[in-house]
Amino acid sequence: MDTPEHIRTDIFNGDTFLGIELGSTRIKASLIDRGHRPIASGSFAWENRLEDGVWTYRLEDAISGVQNCYADLLSNVRRDYNVTPSRFGAIGISGMMHGYLPLDRNGRQLAPFRTWRNTMTGEAAEELTELFGQNIPQRWSISHLYHSILQEEEHVCRIASLTTLAGYVHRLLTGENVLGIDEASGMFPIDAGTKYFHASMLRAFDALVGDKKYPWKLTEILPRVAVAGQQAGRLTKEGALLLDPTGSLEAGVPFCPPEGDAGTGMVATNSVLPRTGNVSVGTSVFGMIVLEQKLKRLCREIDLVTTPSGDPVAMVHCNNGTSDLDAWINLIRDSMRAYGFEPDERTLYQTLFRSALEGEADCGGLVGCNYLSGEHTTDFTSGRPMFLRLPDARFSSQNFMRAQLFGVFASLRLGMDILTKGESVAIDNLNGHGGFFRVEGVGQRIMAAALNAPVTVMETAGDGGPWGMAILAAYMAQKGEGEKLSDYLDRCVFAESKRSTYAPNTEETQGFERYLERYRILLNAERAALEIE
Repeated sequence: MDTPEHIRTDIFNGDTFLGIELGSTRIKASLIDRGHRPIASGSFAWENRLEDGVWTYRLEDAISGVQNCYADLLSNVRRDYNVTPSRFGAIGISGMMHGYLPLDRNGRQLAPFRTWRNTMTGEAAEELTELFGQNIPQRWSISHLYHSILQEEEHVCRIASLTTLAGYVHRLLTGENVLGIDEASGMFPIDAGTKYFHASMLRAFDALVGDKKYPWKLTEILPRVAVAGQQAGRLTKEGALLLDPTGSLEAGVPFCPPEGDAGTGMVATNSVLPRTGNVSVGTSVFGMIVLEQKLKRLCREIDLVTTPSGDPVAMVHCNNGTSDLDAWINLIRDSMRAYGFEPDERTLYQTLFRSALEGEADCGGLVGCNYLSGEHTTDFTSGRPMFLRLPDARFSSQNFMRAQLFGVFASLRLGMDILTKGESVAIDNLNGHGGFFRVEGVGQRIMAAALNAPVTVMETAGDGGPWGMAILAAYMAQKGEGEKLSDYLDRCVFAESKRSTYAPNTEETQGFERYLERYRILLNAERAALEIE
């Protein structure tokens, strides 16, 4: 174990690696040493906006958020090690997946950034799915582009480049228009053989919109694709001043390819080999299973993406995760404040999460739908969070919290059934990660019951995306010649990692099955509730 003095020396010499992730509710930074141990962190809270019917973040907020997050990291480094870093071994940028971010030739934004949460592109996604013979989700960049074309939006003819949030920030810092292959696979389908955008599908799209006479071809506006281990640019002088306006940071730091939070989650859980999988639980919930072979049929509920190395992955993505759960906990906090109590946030979450384990296996007749936005897994274009209890339900706080936690996984379970039952996809290992698992044993046990599978949680489960991004930066800088990402993770990162595995018992899994039956019926009421304005 390195001492604080050793860590101080490494920071001073630039022998550390930095990952920054623009998540749904927080921008977070993780600084790791050469042994991949987190040595400092920083964060900045932000939130999406619903403006003119579009879920969005303002790019100026992204820039100031990254600056504030980095400043928080520097403050913590100075406090703990009495040193200010001026350079790093490598840096990596990641962000929430995909969405739509068109830029003109000067790099100026042409339309509001449309996040993964938007579900207005149904017609475009359906037509592209038919054209390509592959499921094209509504949140993918190509769906948003084609939606803009169908709507005859004026900005389309002026597009010079199309990117994602991670790609945008990476470009500001390095000047390079490039994406890691996992993030790129959510812009447009990837050819597993070439590890580039699928050539015949590119031609098919250009032919589809050829009568529009746009001054661009799709290949001309999409970013360059890079795989894990490749260098994707260096920090420019302008980028250094943007990230650190104090001027302490030197230019020239190498960058690994920018990735999405799905790719960083696979890395952070060592889930990059076939038959491994991970589930990330946050504002959205998604399960990633690395495939041994192609799916037998077109599954409209399943996204086909890749690992950061370009291997095929089946993804079940649910737009709605913990937002409704957080809203209920905030309501409980407000009630406590009304009685003069100011609860500590961490203690409050721990207490309420643990109470769920005391609830009845099927939540005692309580059921909730957490749809704050649309959910393509169950074919909803918008959402209305709702909670229902049977007249004879045992309406206890323990059952209530268990129902809320079960609700986080309900849509995911419906999608995972398509893979495991409909496609016979084998899974040897399922890892959970994200802040949902910070309360030891609770999220793991709930997820095991919901997915009817053993769930492993590593001691690093709460470090999540920015840590995974920092590992990708370290892999680029430290890998052996020709060393695969999977081998590097086994050898250098997870060889001695602590982990726990929970296998569900029959009572818990049967309890979730009863809950899921009620949930399926509740979706009928959810659909009717969409009439409420």
